[in-house]
Amino acid sequence: MIGLSCLRNALALLAGLGMLGQSSLAADRLEDFASRVELKVAGEGPWYRLELPMALHFTAAHADLRDLRVFNAEGEALAYALTRSSAYERRSRQEHRLRAFPLRGLADDGMTVPSVRIERSTTGTLVQVVPDAAVPKGDLLRGWLLDTSGIQLPLEKLSLDWNGGAEGFQRFSIEASDDLQHWTSWGEGQVARLSYADERIDQQEVTLPGRPARYLRLLWVSPTQAPELSEVRVTSASREHLPAAMAWSAALEPLSAKDNEYLWELPLGLSIERLRIPIDRPGSLLPVRLQARRDGSPNWQPLASGLLYRLPEGGREVVRDELELPGWMPVKQLRLSVDPRAGGFGQQIPRLEVGMQATHVVFLARGTPPFILALGNPSAARVELPLATLVPGFEERRLATMARAELVGEPALGDHAVPGGEPAGGLVWKRIGLWAVLLLGVGLLAAMAYSLLRRPTSKA
Repeated sequence: MIGLSCLRNALALLAGLGMLGQSSLAADRLEDFASRVELKVAGEGPWYRLELPMALHFTAAHADLRDLRVFNAEGEALAYALTRSSAYERRSRQEHRLRAFPLRGLADDGMTVPSVRIERSTTGTLVQVVPDAAVPKGDLLRGWLLDTSGIQLPLEKLSLDWNGGAEGFQRFSIEASDDLQHWTSWGEGQVARLSYADERIDQQEVTLPGRPARYLRLLWVSPTQAPELSEVRVTSASREHLPAAMAWSAALEPLSAKDNEYLWELPLGLSIERLRIPIDRPGSLLPVRLQARRDGSPNWQPLASGLLYRLPEGGREVVRDELELPGWMPVKQLRLSVDPRAGGFGQQIPRLEVGMQATHVVFLARGTPPFILALGNPSAARVELPLATLVPGFEERRLATMARAELVGEPALGDHAVPGGEPAGGLVWKRIGLWAVLLLGVGLLAAMAYSLLRRPTSKA
């Protein structure tokens, strides 16, 4: 019985040591990270977005940013998510007041379009719209001709205000033209004005198909009940397709430069997507070939080739100083070869800037500011959340309007010592030592348990 009791105590002690080791290794502390930079938040949270500069990518211990953390003033690690920048469409709307010309005709013409004589300026703007003298005149208001010739953008919404006319719903057809001769149907619209118990309901807006047109024509379905328009407005919208935001590094000096061949080394292997070499001298033509090498690999692999230049053309300079890269290979070293037959860089020592799609850090603020962004812990595990989990009900368009966070000061590039603490390398060795102690304890406890089990049971 004594042996079994000792064995149980040994196993309990072993489990306690294991839990202690796990808790010691799992807790993130600000002192565990080599690079730290304060964040300034602006706007209404609690979620904040930061576009991560390339300089902070360079201070990370892992290219996938698994070692990124955000801490509050109490030293608590905050929940966060990472998302890459992507191409998007930016829309802007503008409202315009339109000139409206009445179209009158005979009451018994049904839906026949009134015949009119139109005068336009050289720019296409309507000057006058009068009934055609060759046809019988009528006083019934059949519809309206709208001048949209000054609007080049697609038309999305029509807003009408009116006087008189019967209450209820008023329907009309919508047609568009660029020359006042050929008309295209844009469907039908409907406005309404209803009154009940001292309350009035107005439906004044009509959706348009989102296409440009120089002129619009509205024809009432029931002209005898149609109102007199007092104001007409149209909303136009522009759409601009914008590329994904890029994060660029500062200019990097080459490690070596000889025989039209230049070598650079990045602080860590990154899947860069674009490369830029500013060209100082006018009249430069540079056929280049770029090779790359992974971290620890002895072999160079071809990455890109192209023509860089800074040349005069038509009284101005045209410049091409960027190369598109495939972005699939984590690059640690880059080697640029220049064809000497075109003159090369001459006396200029080229400096390299590398870029890739910007990464956004979204974190949930909790506790006391200032908040601290930390990187540079080789033993850190991935703890980021999916963006849809961090922000319940998240929609992609919400990211652009989210409150911002900004860096206070510049991060130190290549700073591998923890400010005010111990080196990151020392932290790794301390954890290795902790695991060694735990394993040694496991071995001793196992030996003790084995010895107890082999001991013969005493006879009563």
